[in-house]
Amino acid sequence: MPDDNRDQVARPSPDALLEKARAETRGRLKIFLGAAPGVGKTYEMLVSGRAKLADGIDVVVGVVETHGRRETQALLDGFAIIPRVKVHYKGHTLEEMDLDAILARKPGLVLVDELAHTNAEGSRHPKRYLDVKELLDRGIDVYTTLNIQHVESLNDVVSQITRIRVRETVPDSVIDMADDIEIIDLTPEDLIKRLHDGKVYVPKTAERALTNYFTPGNLTALRELALRKTAQRVDDQLVSHMQAHAISGPWAAGERVLVSIDHHPRSASLVRYATRMASRLRAPWSAVYIETNRSISLTEEERDTIAATLRLAERLGGEALTLPGNRVAEELLRHASANNVTHIVVGSPEAPTWRQWFQHSPVDDLIRLAGDISIHVISGNEKDDSAGRGVRLAPALPAFNIKAYLLATAYVAVALGFSVVLDQVLDVRNLALVFLMAVLTSAVLHGLRPALYSCLLGALAFNFFFLPPRFTLTIRDPESVIAFFFFIGVALIASNLTAAVQRQAAAARQRARTTEDLYLFSRKLASTGTLDDVLWATAFQIASMLKVRVVLLLPEEGTIAVKAGYPPDDTLDDADIAAARWAWEHNHAAGRGADTLPGAKRLYVPLRTGRTAVGVIGLDSDRREGPLFTPEQQRLLDALADQAALAIERVQLVADVDRAKLAAEADRLRSALLTSISHDLKTPLAAVLGAAGTLRDYFGSMLAEDRDDLLSTVIDESERLNRFIANLLDMTKIESGAMEPNYGLHYPGDIAGSALRRAIKILERHKTEMIMPADLPMVRVDPVLFEQALFNLLDNAAKYAPEGSVIRIEGWTDAGHLVIQIADEGPGIPPNDLTRVFDTFHRVRKGDQVRAGTGLGLSICRGFIEAMGGTIIAENRKDRSGAVFTIRLPKPNDIPKLDELK
Repeated sequence: MPDDNRDQVARPSPDALLEKARAETRGRLKIFLGAAPGVGKTYEMLVSGRAKLADGIDVVVGVVETHGRRETQALLDGFAIIPRVKVHYKGHTLEEMDLDAILARKPGLVLVDELAHTNAEGSRHPKRYLDVKELLDRGIDVYTTLNIQHVESLNDVVSQITRIRVRETVPDSVIDMADDIEIIDLTPEDLIKRLHDGKVYVPKTAERALTNYFTPGNLTALRELALRKTAQRVDDQLVSHMQAHAISGPWAAGERVLVSIDHHPRSASLVRYATRMASRLRAPWSAVYIETNRSISLTEEERDTIAATLRLAERLGGEALTLPGNRVAEELLRHASANNVTHIVVGSPEAPTWRQWFQHSPVDDLIRLAGDISIHVISGNEKDDSAGRGVRLAPALPAFNIKAYLLATAYVAVALGFSVVLDQVLDVRNLALVFLMAVLTSAVLHGLRPALYSCLLGALAFNFFFLPPRFTLTIRDPESVIAFFFFIGVALIASNLTAAVQRQAAAARQRARTTEDLYLFSRKLASTGTLDDVLWATAFQIASMLKVRVVLLLPEEGTIAVKAGYPPDDTLDDADIAAARWAWEHNHAAGRGADTLPGAKRLYVPLRTGRTAVGVIGLDSDRREGPLFTPEQQRLLDALADQAALAIERVQLVADVDRAKLAAEADRLRSALLTSISHDLKTPLAAVLGAAGTLRDYFGSMLAEDRDDLLSTVIDESERLNRFIANLLDMTKIESGAMEPNYGLHYPGDIAGSALRRAIKILERHKTEMIMPADLPMVRVDPVLFEQALFNLLDNAAKYAPEGSVIRIEGWTDAGHLVIQIADEGPGIPPNDLTRVFDTFHRVRKGDQVRAGTGLGLSICRGFIEAMGGTIIAENRKDRSGAVFTIRLPKPNDIPKLDELK
């Protein structure tokens, strides 16, 4: 057997060979990984590229960002640089790597800076790492740079350390795809010195970075993350190399711990010992159960112990594995050698000493065959049941089926009939095979116990009817005695083996059904978007699979409340409420069949994720006495509850993100409102107070012309203040949903003319044109709201258009809509602001860098127009500079004819 084991280990891993073959068909990827910006990743990539260039390899620069660093810029000399492609986006021209030009040239090596970069909209791929993947698939080698904070799996950790959330990330699969990772490392002191010397950022940016990001503590933590990520990738490459070349481990380049568990209660203490060892060694670890032929005969309680121990290993951060095998020691060593395990933890032998004379224990075999692997034999705590659930389970006793025994009797009767017929032509000892067929039939169709009954009944019938002297239970011939007992022995062995195969087949079918149900349940949860849908799907699935009644409770305002049930039920008595609250607060089962508050009607089980408990499941059935579940049903409940808890947490996290966005928007609006009020209320008030005070103090000595100017100032600033307060009131109505338009049919030219007359003072330094054909149809609008919207657009045009320029209002019909357009001859709207001009409190800067207006006028326009069923968009003029606002209103279908009006 040891030789066989060595032969199996000597075969290369098919997965490793397949991965190696796949890597040979694509380009090689090398990542220059840094802990922070400024450590010299781009510089080192260019130095390595120059070395390849000196070796005669065609090296091109796809994209390199020098950030104005002279020494980096100097290294670009001598490289073929692929010109970047220009991408037009929202009025801006951006430059991106020209992927098609690189593919057309097909160089030997491409230098691509900033792997986590997000490409401009309209590019072939949204992310630069996808461009790199395409280059690699075409057989082109790539050198690229990456900072550790851009790795997806470390995003939360980096955010915790630096208090800055990085938006551009790269999936870990890209790191795993790298053939080489070179870490570019600088001590925090050296990097901070580079910042002070201006070699990373310009002075102002460097000063902010030193305060917020580049602190010694942050840099040390990021440096450790980079080193650990690189070491993890190198360790994975070492394991792949060993598997691909059939190298029997371990190579102790890094520590790995494996703990072997079985059905004994002490396995929980072995798992905790392995956890402590892995923590001391800072090593990955796994818990493995070897499923042998003996596993079929385990009791449900023992199976439940195995499942609970594997779940404990997962909760403690290990990997839980179940591996099939014939011999425990050989399978453990095969797995350990293939995965470069350096330490194996096992429990001390359980068998008595006399048994070891005839059969070696797995522990003895491990010690004898381990080679360079360290074996830790631990006694464990036999009474340790901490992996258990605290819930009493019903024994899984096989149901007594009288039909199976009646059918077994019928099989023996049929065998007896055939034997009577065959007795005329066959020797009596050959008739035993006929009865053996009846035993095997019972074992295949009905299991072990009916087969044993069939064996006993067949032996008695064979003896009574065919062994001399016939029709008695005595046996005269010694040869017949031997044949009789051999028949019983063969029948017992055959029935046991056949029943074992039948149990395996039944277990496989049940496992397949359960797996299919769990898969369908996971798909259903993945497709749900609301919490109610998740709760309903969970309640229905648990009720249908376990044949129980289900209630789901979630936290609400400091307590726990019923949110769903199947069948629908939201009534809980005091004992149930107490049990549910206890299960929620202590993250442990309570209620019926549990160790805590067993007097409750239902069993309450917490829904747990890796972070915390997210809810509680309440379960009960029509059977009022005894535990609710068998161990197998409890394991199924655990699987369903785990999936449901993750789905609930996912929905809650999405809701938390939405609430955080709303809170951030509310804070932004509040800040903008305070800023606006402090400036836009104070400025006109100061002007009014100043003019009024001057008039009061110097009225008699002032010229009439000066008094008129001051009075005009008071009136103008008061009107401005009135408009601002009106805008605030209108915006409040819009955002509260209290806006109710008073619709009526109106000619748009009349409303536009009224808006122009109202804005005559605002537009006195501008020329105005109104083109409203007389045949324009009437529209169904609120005239007050529509006039205010046009007034706000005219006011906006007057602020930004130069004096003496033309502001034009034009109307026409287009595809069932009335179109009203207001155009000015100002500088236009900056491209970045085109999609934001209608946002509340957003104000575009004028050419003199002074903000104009309150940032409410255009937002109110959109609110009024959309309340009346229309749309409004902002664009820049195509014929000349200037902004143009286009309103589209639906043309009503019920316009009365002239004769009807008469």
